[in-house]
Amino acid sequence: MDVSVIIVNYNTKELLRNCIQSVIEKTHDIQYEIIVVDNASIDGSSEMVESLFPTVKLIAEKNNLGFGRANNLAAEIAKGTYLFLLNSDTLLLNNAVKTLAYFLNQNSNAGICGGQLFNQNLSLATSFQKLPSLIAEWKVCFAPFLLQKKQPVYSSPAKVGFISGADLMIRKTLFDQLHGFDPHFFLYFEETELTYRVKTLNYSVWVVPEAEIIHLGEQSGEADAQKIDKWTFAETWYSRFLYAHKTSGFRNSNWIFRIHTFKGILAQSLFQLTGNQAKKTYWKKKNDLIRIQYRRYLNWKNAKHLK
Repeated sequence: MDVSVIIVNYNTKELLRNCIQSVIEKTHDIQYEIIVVDNASIDGSSEMVESLFPTVKLIAEKNNLGFGRANNLAAEIAKGTYLFLLNSDTLLLNNAVKTLAYFLNQNSNAGICGGQLFNQNLSLATSFQKLPSLIAEWKVCFAPFLLQKKQPVYSSPAKVGFISGADLMIRKTLFDQLHGFDPHFFLYFEETELTYRVKTLNYSVWVVPEAEIIHLGEQSGEADAQKIDKWTFAETWYSRFLYAHKTSGFRNSNWIFRIHTFKGILAQSLFQLTGNQAKKTYWKKKNDLIRIQYRRYLNWKNAKHLK
C-alpha cells in the first residue's frame, strides 16, 4: 500500500462526502486506502460513510478525541508507506496524492510535504508558514509592517517552515518513530509541534505546488469580535502556550503571554482615551480570555511536573 489517506471528521457530513468523492475521482495509478475517524458526530456522518463508501475504513469514536489523537488512532491501522492527513473541508483538484507520494519517494531527506491550497474561488490560500518564534510574536503585536505581507508563490517544490495540517503527507515510519501527534494538543499547533520534532531529526519540510487542493476552511471570514466568542479561539491560545513550552520551555510561554497582554492593556488605554468603547471592550475581552488560557496552561505545566 502506497498511501493511507486519513480524514478526521466532526459534524461535517456533506463536506466529508465531497472530500472522499474527490479523493476517489482524482486519485489513480497509485495504491491507496481511505480511513475516516469520526469524532462522535451527531449529523449522521458515520452512517453516510458506511452507506456510500463501503470500502472506506471507518473508526466511529464515541468521544471527540480532537485532531491529533484521532489521526494517531488511524495511523495505528494504516497500511500505507505514507500517511496523507486530509481535512474534511478539502477537495482534490488533481492527482495530488500520487504527486506528493512521488515527491517523498524521490527525496529521502524530505519528511513532510503538502500541496498548494486554494480557496473556493481558486485564489491562493495559506499552504505553509514559518515555524512560530518569540520574535514573530513580537512583530505580530508591535511591528506588523516587518512581517511578510504575502505568502511566497512557488512554481516548483520549496522548503518551508511547516505545512498546513489540512493536507499534510508524512512518512509512516517517521510518524511512528515520533509516536505521532502529541496528545496534549486537542486542536491547533499539533502539526506545527510535530513538524518541529521532524526537523530535529534533520528531515526537511516541503511545499509541492504541483499538488492542488481546495481548502474550504479558508473561506470563513468572521469579525474578530465574533471569533472571541468561539471556543476554538480560546483553544488556539492554549495550544500556542503549549507549543512554546514544548519547543522552547516555560520562559518563552511566559514571554508570549506578557507580550500579548501588554498589547491588550495598551489598546484598552488608547481606546479609553479616544472614547471607542466597543474596541476597548473587545481588547478587554480578548485579554481576559488569554489570561484564562494561560492559567489553564500553567495548571497543565504544574500537574506535569508533579508526576
